[in-house]
Amino acid sequence: MHCESPIKRRLSRKIWVGSVPVGGDAPIAVQSMTNTDTCDVAATVGQIRRLEEAGADIVRVSVPDMQAAEAFGKIKLQVNVPLVADIHFDYQIALRVAELGVDCLRINPGNIGREDRVRAVVEAARDKGIPIRIGVNAGSLEKDLQKKYGEPTPAALVESALRHVEHLDRLNFPDFKVSVKASDVFMAVEAYRLLAKQIEQPLHLGITEAGGLRSGTVKSAVGLGMLLMDGIGDTIRISLAADPVEEIKVGYDILKSLRLRSRGINFIACPSCSRQNFDVVKTMNELETRVEDLLVPLDVAVIGCVVNGPGEAKEAHIGLTGGSPNNLIYIDGKPAHKLTNENLVDQLEKLIRQKAAEKVEAEAAVIARG
Repeated sequence: MHCESPIKRRLSRKIWVGSVPVGGDAPIAVQSMTNTDTCDVAATVGQIRRLEEAGADIVRVSVPDMQAAEAFGKIKLQVNVPLVADIHFDYQIALRVAELGVDCLRINPGNIGREDRVRAVVEAARDKGIPIRIGVNAGSLEKDLQKKYGEPTPAALVESALRHVEHLDRLNFPDFKVSVKASDVFMAVEAYRLLAKQIEQPLHLGITEAGGLRSGTVKSAVGLGMLLMDGIGDTIRISLAADPVEEIKVGYDILKSLRLRSRGINFIACPSCSRQNFDVVKTMNELETRVEDLLVPLDVAVIGCVVNGPGEAKEAHIGLTGGSPNNLIYIDGKPAHKLTNENLVDQLEKLIRQKAAEKVEAEAAVIARG
């Protein structure tokens, strides 16, 4: 059951973060940030690998000092996903990680210092083909802007961003992306909408300090959903006070809900009621955990009764409709066979994995045929 998507993406300049394109016609990249001590190389590498397994396209790492910069170099050698170094104030840190193979520099030219220091960082980035991310945050606006506006506002965020953009424009460096984040949904959304009209560079979306897993997910989905519906956004980071892996999962769920990215299983499941012929909630909890490793995009409908079940099942690759005495399985929209409640999750997992394997095989055959 699909209505045609009304989303028309904003045309932006394409940049490359390592091997990952951001902007232009590239898929919207999903990223997260490590929360380990960067100097603990083993812990940071372990977390980055878990993020990569979860589907992270890009991972950001905080590099607050030179010791962390040297650790960053060791980390970079042990992971495959592109890494962004998050740097503030000390331009020499940016120069060092550029030497160590960073894929993107997250800086604000305005807090790097003198013009010659900004120029040194930009020339290093230009020489090595490294893009820059300008990151503006409502919690750290320049003092003169706080005084001018009285408090953070969308206009204040955009003015701050354009100041940093001007630094890079003067140095003829166009390969950057920009974020204008706030924890207030309306402020962030309006700031991004204003900025999107004024620059051609890709935009990094996020609701900063969104909250814990549940509240932060809701706030991010609402804010980013409004922007993505407008066609705004080229890469996203969901900021949660939770395991960073959850940020990747939520990011993909938001994009899947808007049909902007397809990765893994898209479940259509009823909230359950007294009509259900099997425990829908328990089934879904087990099933989602078991098939997290599957990357093939599939629609799977799990509906507890025959009211909405057949209609949803007919639109899915695999559909389960609760029925009495037995449940009915649909494969590619057609009734296939019946299942009892015994070992229901085991049987569903087997069917999903079989369908995923078939889809991979079919896609490989198409590629082989040229």
